[in-house]
Amino acid sequence: MSNATRLKIGVIGLGRAFSLMLPTFLADARVALVAASAPRATARDRFTSDFGHAAYADAADLLENPAVQAVYIASPHQLHTEHTLLAAAAGKHVLVEKPMALNLADCDTMIQACRAAGVHLMVGHCHSFDTPYLRARELVQSGRLGRVTMIQAQNYTDYLYRPRRPEELVTAEGGGAVFSQAAHQVDIVRLLAGQRLTRVRSVLGNWDPTRPTEGAYSALLWFEDGAYASISYNGYGHFDSDEWMGWIGEMGQRKDAGQYGEARRRLRAIESADAEARLKAARTYGGPDYTPAPISREARPYQHFGPIIVSCEHGDIRPMPDGLAVYADEQQSFTPLEPCAVPRVEVIDELYDAVFEDRPPLHSGEWARGTAEVCLAMLTSHKNRQDVLLHHT
Repeated sequence: MSNATRLKIGVIGLGRAFSLMLPTFLADARVALVAASAPRATARDRFTSDFGHAAYADAADLLENPAVQAVYIASPHQLHTEHTLLAAAAGKHVLVEKPMALNLADCDTMIQACRAAGVHLMVGHCHSFDTPYLRARELVQSGRLGRVTMIQAQNYTDYLYRPRRPEELVTAEGGGAVFSQAAHQVDIVRLLAGQRLTRVRSVLGNWDPTRPTEGAYSALLWFEDGAYASISYNGYGHFDSDEWMGWIGEMGQRKDAGQYGEARRRLRAIESADAEARLKAARTYGGPDYTPAPISREARPYQHFGPIIVSCEHGDIRPMPDGLAVYADEQQSFTPLEPCAVPRVEVIDELYDAVFEDRPPLHSGEWARGTAEVCLAMLTSHKNRQDVLLHHT
């Protein structure tokens, strides 16, 4: 591919989110990383060594780089709005990590700024990008199984016991399972239902005083034509729902069931919050213990976010990492998916088409605002112990 047709991306934030997207950037010939910014000097030095391009301490300096066409904003949640506004003012297209922002006013500001600047705003990675869910959506939209009646989504992980910075354990600063994990499930069920949400009722789990934020939740979501979705997440590190997914992990990797309890054991050896933050930094891009994900085009299963079943009038759909299981009125079938050579290729598909073909992305700012509204409503519903009406999803 010629350099003129490659999408030149600048990265704001070289932490965990970037580490997860890096295999995609490296494996997809359509993109080139041409600049980065990060507060950690070790991460900047590694980026310059790996890619031969400038890395800045300040995001504003990156945005003055004329080579950058689009920015991938992978900074901490509370900085997403600031960095999006800076990018829009510089005329750069924006791919910002979820959650889009921590309140709806900031979501609106981001949308308006990008619209006024004439640049595309796209939000992800959320697992609703994953091909199994996109194919399930196509099946729903075909009408072969009738209308959607119910969706059930569950996920059990060790989320809460992975190394965290202090603010990641404070809900008001964007920490906790609702902002970080519910955004995935809400996005997925909205995509699959294809209907506007009208109401939510939730209960949250905050059960470990040493990790003082939500580690679990359950919510019931009602759609405008009578369908509903139930979503549940438990990040307290006991049962692992990848057992139900054939021991294929969230990132599409084969998992070793013998590693049970590893996250808790590792955390138990940490003496303080500062030590925990240092451990996370050490294992992140540019840190002394950072281990790059292997880069290859070897086909592998798709990423996923736990067991999900879509019930329709005439059948159920179960998206799996390697295909779709369909349980119709009188026949069961499995449609395999071509294995994935580039992880999260779906993100690049949308971003590339937005920048080069001016095609509005599915995961636009407006779409992500709707998911943010639901997540915020879940916090409110639990606090007030009542349903919350939704207005813009």
